[in-house]
Amino acid sequence: MISAEAKVVRLTRPQYELVTAQERFPAFVGGFGSGKTQALISRAIAKKLENPRQNNAYYLPTFDLVRTIAFPRFCEQLEEMKLPFTLNKTYATLDVAKQELGQFIFRTMDNPERIVGYEVADSEVDELDTLKMDDARNVWNKIIARNRQKKANGQANSVAVGTTPEGFRFVYERWKRNPENGYRLIQAPTLSNIRNLPPGYIESLQSTYPSNLLAAYLDGEFVNLASGSVYPSFDRLLNGVPLGEGIRAGEPLHIGMDFNVGNMALVVHVVRGGMPLAVLENVGLLDTPAAIEWIKRSFPGHMIIVYPDSSGKSRRSNDASASDIALLRRARFNVIVNTQNPAVKDRVLAFNRKIDSREYKVHIDGCPLLVEALEKQAYNRQGEPDKTSGFDHVNDAAGYFVVSKWPIRPTGMKRLAVVGV
Repeated sequence: MISAEAKVVRLTRPQYELVTAQERFPAFVGGFGSGKTQALISRAIAKKLENPRQNNAYYLPTFDLVRTIAFPRFCEQLEEMKLPFTLNKTYATLDVAKQELGQFIFRTMDNPERIVGYEVADSEVDELDTLKMDDARNVWNKIIARNRQKKANGQANSVAVGTTPEGFRFVYERWKRNPENGYRLIQAPTLSNIRNLPPGYIESLQSTYPSNLLAAYLDGEFVNLASGSVYPSFDRLLNGVPLGEGIRAGEPLHIGMDFNVGNMALVVHVVRGGMPLAVLENVGLLDTPAAIEWIKRSFPGHMIIVYPDSSGKSRRSNDASASDIALLRRARFNVIVNTQNPAVKDRVLAFNRKIDSREYKVHIDGCPLLVEALEKQAYNRQGEPDKTSGFDHVNDAAGYFVVSKWPIRPTGMKRLAVVGV
């Protein structure tokens, strides 16, 4: 029973529609900050109260998200509703009222093979559309198979989805383009949840995202993210400068680096007036030792700060006894690296923000491949930057530097060297 002192959870209209939806497969598709997770958690608890002693599964893309989002949000809402619970982080389960109201089971979508060995009455799936089409379809089928506990009240099992639209992916195909019986689409703009957002949040989205993405990330609309240029505002006249005086004596150099054995990509930047300027590039180096040799030979007397692909922490280059990043540290470079690569869209957005504002400049003569790549790299059919044309390496190298210095959101960058910056 819910205590009379329990806090009432106020829902927006789209959230209420998801919580009360009678269809077997409702989907809440909303912009950033539209309250998708709140809607899913509220529905999960409502289903739990409707079906005591039966279980409910909650899915997120990774366990890190389960730990940082699902665990605290479920605990917070259950506390507000005066419902006793026991959270077992090791087994990723949460017992409600000493199992009198059953159990929540938390699973991730990055390991579909773990979606086995249990049965639930209802499920909620958070950010399904962040998965690639085939992966999402596989995960969805496995989730459906787990929903087979027979409900005492005779209702059908249900699976609810909450996600930001990521182009024409699985959610679009299943809920929008050709929905079958029992599939219901609930769309929610960010504005629908304005009372729960901090002042200026919507304005910050509008200033951060290009207009072609605002329909998806602000209005919750399905839009074509799989066409056009990845960097549509780049203009060699507006973003380009002639080589001119080049690198100044003793100037700190910021080098973005993309690891590819046999095809290393480096973009050398300086920062002048607080703005990044790409001055030189080197694409096609054999490996990390070759890149180190080129840097030392080309830039004596300069402080070197390297912003590498974080995958270099675990992969090996020519020196089988050290990782690529360890090789850079051994060379006495300053190395700034994230604990993991930022999301591709965060890196692209950070880069586009600097390009759009004309704060990112490129020496046309010093970086001809970067100029061509920024002009020509396109999205593929899955809405991701195309990697088949070869333009991705040099763009990624430059992007690692930009996103580390001017990120869309905090990135957890770590400085891994001992010589000062």
